[in-house]
Amino acid sequence: MAGPPHYIMPLPEFEKPVKVLIVASPYYKDLSDMQIAGAVAELEKAGATHDIAHVPGALEIPTAIGIAERMSNFDGYVALGCVIRGETTHYDTVCNDSSRAIQLLGLQGLCIGNGILTVENYDQAEVRADPDQQNKGGGAAAAALHLIALSRRWGRPDKGVGFTSEILLAQSGNSTA
Repeated sequence: MAGPPHYIMPLPEFEKPVKVLIVASPYYKDLSDMQIAGAVAELEKAGATHDIAHVPGALEIPTAIGIAERMSNFDGYVALGCVIRGETTHYDTVCNDSSRAIQLLGLQGLCIGNGILTVENYDQAEVRADPDQQNKGGGAAAAALHLIALSRRWGRPDKGVGFTSEILLAQSGNSTA
């Protein structure tokens, strides 16, 4: 059952280019394709460029984002997948662990929109994935864009990782310094 309508923030505007990686699990390929379509449309509305990486399942999504963060130059990430409850507790493990890992990456400063659907059945997933209905892929892309805008707003060019911008070298010889 749907609740009252919710507020959707307007997309941020950017002065410099934005590059986003969509990491998607095509475990349910038709749902994944819909989520990706919604995310891509939202990114394009904001003028962002994107790349897409596919991984086997929802548990691999945060790992792929972590690898991309270490080895590439993306401004943000969109996590897309779907977990449908089955007969075992595996559903709980996948939902909780993928969500927790994405949250931990976000707390480290990564700009991630989480669009991993966690649903009871296929019909619920379809409504949430469809760009013409709830468009959770587009919502995840918008969330990533808003976080990128905040990181750019609050970031400083001189804000390093705790080091001074001046490099000091040890001297050899007899120095009285």
